[in-house]
Amino acid sequence: MREYKPKKNAQKQVNYKDRFYVSPKIPRESIESDNIYLADVEILRMQIKVMESYIERGTLVVWVEKDSIFKALEILKGIGYDVLSELSAMDYLESKGGFEIFYQLLSIQKVKRLRVKTFLKKNERIESVSRLFSSANWSEREMYDMFGILPLNHPYPKRIIMPDDWVGHPLLKSYPLQGDEAAQWYEVDTIFGKEYREVIGAEQREPARVDRYDSKRFSHLGYEVGYGQKIEKGAEKPQPITYQEEDGVLFVKKLTPESTKELKERK
Repeated sequence: MREYKPKKNAQKQVNYKDRFYVSPKIPRESIESDNIYLADVEILRMQIKVMESYIERGTLVVWVEKDSIFKALEILKGIGYDVLSELSAMDYLESKGGFEIFYQLLSIQKVKRLRVKTFLKKNERIESVSRLFSSANWSEREMYDMFGILPLNHPYPKRIIMPDDWVGHPLLKSYPLQGDEAAQWYEVDTIFGKEYREVIGAEQREPARVDRYDSKRFSHLGYEVGYGQKIEKGAEKPQPITYQEEDGVLFVKKLTPESTKELKERK
């Protein structure tokens, strides 16, 4: 496959970006407002350097140095955070020269969530935590596949989503939105063959724009129409929402929004 030409922050060039939109900031709370989080941070500080700690929407966020990641997660696992539900990265290569990497932890015993974050400069390496958490195996492979970050000592360093011969890492902001000739026909050629190009069509490389009047690619809940049916703007007619197709299971009662009940609290 042909290598892409380098571009900086190609996704800033998307045609449908609202230039007046200001992203809201999540308010931060002091860890002193939660005794459990406060005690957990104190245990961490006794053994490693904690650069920053705060609470965001009920979740404790702890920043540590990249070389302390394995030790930090080892300590946290020992004090009850025994589930690693997610880990990934965010591309700040253009603005900060590196990546923010986060590890989302859960303590079932304490009923608490904790996020460990660190900053990894370009071309630096970080230790794999798959020896601590089995769930990190696939997550770290996905991080390599999408961002090009391959943790040290990973047991199976191999792409997990993209084909082995793929060039580049799709979640980098420098990754081109349009791709090239080979990219837009890759799946069609691989799965069906080149002779089906006219039947299936090229892969949609820029799905940022959603047209509510496009009845071929999108559905508008509560205003369903037939495939390919032309819709005049502003003339949609609401349709009753049902949760069973026509001529469905004979002995199952059709569910409607009016017959549903919303639980105010967990039983």
